Amino acid sequence: MAGAVSAPGRDAVRQVYDAHFGRLVGWTVRLVGDPDLAHDFATEAFVRLLRSNTTIAEPRAWLYTVTANLVRDHWRSRGRESAAFARHGVSDGGDDGRHDPATRLTVREAVEALPDRFRLVVLLHYYADLPVSTVARQLGKSEGAVKRDLFEARHRMATLLEDAR
Repeated sequence: MAGAVSAPGRDAVRQVYDAHFGRLVGWTVRLVGDPDLAHDFATEAFVRLLRSNTTIAEPRAWLYTVTANLVRDHWRSRGRESAAFARHGVSDGGDDGRHDPATRLTVREAVEALPDRFRLVVLLHYYADLPVSTVARQLGKSEGAVKRDLFEARHRMATLLEDAR
């Protein structure tokens, strides 16, 4: 694992990039389902790392947190766009069958449906494979709070997935 990154540590950023970019893109593809968009989000996270004026003690966790926030913002924006199209009775052209009652809800859609506070801990812990302690530090929460959020998220996702059957 590459060490801490501090501005203007471009060599350190290069090491972190070499160590994490590919996995970060792969993780993001699983979240958004679009390799180009995933690449854009991962690249933006590294641009923010380069522009950071502070020392990043855990660059991997920091990058996954930034990327998770970019994905969350994307999902939020996509939800607003779909709602706007629906208000005006217009198809957004992206009907992938997810709203068809015969189509089963996917885990990704269940994660997208979670409130932000639960979604972020799920993305960081289960998708980015960060330990609870690291997730807690990144989010400024206690480990107990992260564990409670994970428990509640699992419960909500199980209910959503069961209702979709």
